[in-house]
Amino acid sequence: MMTSCSLVPQQSTDDVVVVDGKNVAKGRNRQVLGDIGNVVRGNYPKNNEPAKINHRPRTRSQNATLLVEDNLKNPVVKRIAVPKPKKVAGKSKVIEVIEISSDSDEELGIVAVREKKATKKKATTYTSVLTARSKAACGLEKKQKEKIVDIDSADVKNDLAAVEYVEDIYSFYKSVESEWRPRDYMGSQPEINEKMRLILVEWLIDVHVKFELNPETFYLTVNILDRFLSVKPVPRKELQLVGLSALLMSSKYEEIWPPQVEDLADIADHAYSHKQILVMEKTILSALEWYLTVPTHYVFLARFIKASIADEKMENMVHYLAELGVMHYDTMIMFSPSMVAASAIYAARSSLRQVPIWTNTLKHHTGYSETQLMDCAKLLAYQQWKQQQEGSESSTTTKGALQKKYSKDERFAVALIPPAKALLTGTESA
Repeated sequence: MMTSCSLVPQQSTDDVVVVDGKNVAKGRNRQVLGDIGNVVRGNYPKNNEPAKINHRPRTRSQNATLLVEDNLKNPVVKRIAVPKPKKVAGKSKVIEVIEISSDSDEELGIVAVREKKATKKKATTYTSVLTARSKAACGLEKKQKEKIVDIDSADVKNDLAAVEYVEDIYSFYKSVESEWRPRDYMGSQPEINEKMRLILVEWLIDVHVKFELNPETFYLTVNILDRFLSVKPVPRKELQLVGLSALLMSSKYEEIWPPQVEDLADIADHAYSHKQILVMEKTILSALEWYLTVPTHYVFLARFIKASIADEKMENMVHYLAELGVMHYDTMIMFSPSMVAASAIYAARSSLRQVPIWTNTLKHHTGYSETQLMDCAKLLAYQQWKQQQEGSESSTTTKGALQKKYSKDERFAVALIPPAKALLTGTESA
């Protein structure tokens, strides 16, 4: 049963609702509550008696009054009328909704005060539309950042790939590669010059092909040769002997079935005896203190080619440029093995018109940017152009071993592909 109660005095402009002597809620943009009883304020009948409300309260949208049950010790607020705030043009509106409910007949619970901000939508102007279209037409729109490809995902189940440690292994290789680089030794060699070294290395390429040795054998042979020449002067007549002994050592290290000493003596037209080759092998090992486990060019080529996601043609092109760089003394001395390997990738992609030339995946795995590779890549492109000029002027029988090796169809004749003009002209864009 409901009974009428006295009217609540008019509240202040701060709109504070008082329940049981305590401030319950406060709103800035709400009108003052006129009544918290079961009577209607204002518009009384002619007899000046307040009209009783015997029906259920109306909804909030109809500005319902509040009802209080007088049989409770503490009043329980059922509904609060929230007038609609006035709309202000150009400003975001804030709506404050206060909900008060009771969990039981003994407690008065305040649920929450929520603020909902109606954000103003950004208007699309004619200028912004024209600017977006202009950027799209000029190719200046923002491009999605290229993702780094996980090149080891296919080898997760391959124990020999050592996927868990491969990143640490190559970080170690790059950190120690400078320790095993040959120094500039031509000044300390009285009887040897750069051209003689070039002829020897190209002859070793020919021997390497005839014995069908692995690529890593060739790169280790050149590393042993240069490191030995860096620490000990060699007479001109013994230079080929050093090359033969270095090839024998690297074959024993890398190959399952290395060539025999007699085979090496035979291919050198018996210029050196069996004993001379073995004595020189011992001399080289003593000078190098038996250090043969070194990060050669091939170590980095294997990883960088995988990062470039190359096909067979691209792979042969990279090896051609890398061997071309190893053949020349200035490239071998000026740049580290990882730099030459990465530059061979860059020059090969430029020659074969790969787009983009340098990807984020290559940058991540090689550790080099395009700017860092530009000097070495230009040098390789120049050596490639010079090799082709010399090959075109000579007959097929007098071509160098490297040119003949990579002019065959089985290697996609990559030696005949011209270098990128951008690298020859000195510009960085293809």
